[in-house]
Amino acid sequence: MGKKPDPVDILVGRNIKLHRLAKSMSQEELAHQLGLTFQQLQKYERGVNRVGGGRLFRIASILGIEISAFFEGAERPDRASVDDFSPLSLIADPQPFRLVQAFSRINDPEMRRTLVSLVEKIADEVH
Repeated sequence: MGKKPDPVDILVGRNIKLHRLAKSMSQEELAHQLGLTFQQLQKYERGVNRVGGGRLFRIASILGIEISAFFEGAERPDRASVDDFSPLSLIADPQPFRLVQAFSRINDPEMRRTLVSLVEKIADEVH
């Protein structure tokens, strides 16, 4: 049986993906800037391969963020888990991310409240 990825590596990978998507950058673009194949970057984003400190620094520089952003979502390394519900992990998926992007373009506060109320009602009906 193979070794399971470390929860912190999975968290870091998820956050790399989240910040890359927030910059509307493809895996190919980021990988190219790092001198990697997109498959190598994909392994980082899935937490299969651990990202070294130097490379993590370069990724943060390219994305224009602080290195600490890659560790958001973990109170302590021993408590990090991909099974824990996290809004950050939710928006790392394409559809929720698109929803957040579209919502951020709505300037009318009343429309925002109405949409949140609608989504909450739909979610309550599902459960």
